[in-house]
Amino acid sequence: MLVRKATADISGFIICKDEVSTIRRCVESLAFCREIVVVDSGSTDGTLDVLRAMIAEGLPIHLIEHEWQGYATQKQFALEATKCLWCLSLDADEYLDDELRKEILSLPLGTTETTGFWMRRRDHLPGYGYPPKIVHARYLLRLVRKDKARFDTTQLVHESLSADGVTERLKTGVIMHYRNMSVAAESAVLNRYSTLKARDKHSRGMTTGPFRLIFLCIGEFVKTCFGQRYIFCGKPGIIHALLRAEYVLLTEAKLERLSRGNEVPPE
Repeated sequence: MLVRKATADISGFIICKDEVSTIRRCVESLAFCREIVVVDSGSTDGTLDVLRAMIAEGLPIHLIEHEWQGYATQKQFALEATKCLWCLSLDADEYLDDELRKEILSLPLGTTETTGFWMRRRDHLPGYGYPPKIVHARYLLRLVRKDKARFDTTQLVHESLSADGVTERLKTGVIMHYRNMSVAAESAVLNRYSTLKARDKHSRGMTTGPFRLIFLCIGEFVKTCFGQRYIFCGKPGIIHALLRAEYVLLTEAKLERLSRGNEVPPE
């Protein structure tokens, strides 16, 4: 059951743009927080109307409209806009399940020497739903002490939190990542992300080669399909593994072009 009254001295924070189909569920899953900072970078699809309606309903949302600065920089801005010592990061297409909310509420945040908590995330597969527990669920650092944590603003994509000190893994509950995109839409996202990833690698002096091109792509498919056990999701799981391999291929191909002095245009 959704907890609507703030019961924890935690600031939730989210960045978003044009997330009208997912933003309500994301924000409502953080309703136990003392405040929910939402940084919007120019939504035109009704996302802001949904957020303002939730503010009118009494949810503790602090809505900030802020020009897009890049994934890591935008999230660092949102983190710095929070007021509580403990902060919880969610993407706009994610939400906390009931078990994870209960576990967070049981944490002794006022006395613990831990500076951050890792949480499992389970990805929705179009045509299948959420994978069974046998399928790998990645751990992400999402609940942190504000004074001990930061985003690496040099990262162009796949930004993540880091925290000084001891961190722990939460044992129950998961972050549910809902993405019900068509193959064309997902490929477009992977194309955009691969450009950013290739530029990030190029800026760090990385290059690619023929064996790396071949084995990274094959390895990504094998790792996702069999190592992470998405094969148990049938054809949707195989498609997911193939799309992961496509992302690696696009990233390495663009890195090769960049290393030869060919600019990769914005996607």
